[in-house]
Amino acid sequence: MFVPLTPLRCLHRAIDVFGSKTGIVSGERSFTYAEFGERCEKLATGLPKFGIRAGDRVAYLSFNTHQLIEGYFGVVQARGIVMPLNVRLSESELTSILCHSGARMLMFESDFAPLVEKLRKSCPAVEKWIGLDGHGPCADLSYEEIVDAGHPERADIFTYDEMAIAELFYTSGSTGTPKGVMLAHRTLYVHALDVCALNKDIESMVDLHTIPMFHANGWGRPQGSTNMGIPQVMVRRFEPAFVFELIQKHKATDMCLVPTMANAMINAPDRAKWDTSSMRRVMIGGAAASPELVERVEKAFPTAECIAGYGLTETAPVLTSSRHKVPSYPSNEERLRRQAMAGWPVPGVTVRVVDMEMRDVPRDMQSIGEVVAMGDHIMEGYFKEPEATAAVMSGPWFHTGDMAVWDEDSYIHIVDRKKEIIISGGENISSIEVERAIFSHPAVFECAVVAAPSEKWGEVPAAIVVLKPGESVTAEELTAFLEQRLGKFKLPRIIEFSDEPLPKTGTGKIRKMVLKERFWAGKEKRVQG
Repeated sequence: MFVPLTPLRCLHRAIDVFGSKTGIVSGERSFTYAEFGERCEKLATGLPKFGIRAGDRVAYLSFNTHQLIEGYFGVVQARGIVMPLNVRLSESELTSILCHSGARMLMFESDFAPLVEKLRKSCPAVEKWIGLDGHGPCADLSYEEIVDAGHPERADIFTYDEMAIAELFYTSGSTGTPKGVMLAHRTLYVHALDVCALNKDIESMVDLHTIPMFHANGWGRPQGSTNMGIPQVMVRRFEPAFVFELIQKHKATDMCLVPTMANAMINAPDRAKWDTSSMRRVMIGGAAASPELVERVEKAFPTAECIAGYGLTETAPVLTSSRHKVPSYPSNEERLRRQAMAGWPVPGVTVRVVDMEMRDVPRDMQSIGEVVAMGDHIMEGYFKEPEATAAVMSGPWFHTGDMAVWDEDSYIHIVDRKKEIIISGGENISSIEVERAIFSHPAVFECAVVAAPSEKWGEVPAAIVVLKPGESVTAEELTAFLEQRLGKFKLPRIIEFSDEPLPKTGTGKIRKMVLKERFWAGKEKRVQG
């Protein structure tokens, strides 16, 4: 029997099987899954009364709140397309995205009212501006007015096209112009099942939404955790002390972090005052991890294991994770090394590492190739950009733009973005490898390595380093440290220390292109060494 695949089935299961269980915790408000489901249905039946039709884009400018996660299901049930926006983008960037997407409605928190006032002038196609936390001066009406105009009504899933677009996420733009990634009902549902397969001890799990849900489908947690009836605690804004407080208060067991977030938490000065003994698993993703980072996270959260994962907005996003594949490892060093890798494919996904001719590179953890993926949750394409879509597809295979090595067990180890490989004197240098070596120095808080121009070598590695408070190290001392860990040709020829945090995207990725541009501003910047 054919039953359409749609994330609405995750919501229905939560209502039917876990209705009386706490579902969503957002600030001081808490909803059972029955209450949450009713609000989603009322949103869905209320939206058409305010002009939303099938295929319309409904944008959200919001931190993690219960209203945003309600949109993941309510907008989709209304046959609209939910479009969470990166809250850290500039007015011009948001204007570009809203105009390109043709969004007809924008939901926003009052924190963004001054920005919305400007967007109203630059985005005339947006017909309705909705205040998520009230009817403020910039809002046409409040979110609760839409919910109150609706009524509880379960969606008839047999009337939904599983290939219809349900979500539109614009990429971070860290390596170029943001593109709108289209994800269908089917894509989201199958991805949710794959994410569910990674969970452990589900009956006592409490999911902490530390990752902004505007990033890459919330890493599949909104649908996956709803499907399994897992309590979900909204982290409205990421601040280490606030996250520690929520872990202690709600006995959270699982959370996801990008490396910069993890680094902030393990270096938080008041970490020891909080009870984090409930924490069981920390997932690191969004950027490459290192064995040192995994070890530091596990020391900061002694009851938790830290594993890495890998994926892209275009893959909904999870492709691989470094969950254990064997009962035990021969040494703790090997365990940390494995857990810091991108890992091996999740169910429903096939991943390869290939050369320019789409041939598998040797599985020797030495030969570098590009990661390509095929599976049930690859995007339906870039919105309004068929040429850009075609450029990243080879038949059913999606080109990630990430360079990696792999082994006989299909473990993937990311070495760099294709655009960030440093080619120095004909040698390929992984900026990530150099960053990992620098980060292993106990005085280093964060760092980035980019290509700087060189008359002699073409390019050379340049490192920008932020030290931990109260720590000191010179460029010469750091170079001596690195000489024990890297080949001579990989050593940074430029080491700069910054007193300010490195620039980051709204998802916590270091904006390496911004750092790199400084070195390439003109010929006078070229180095001779």
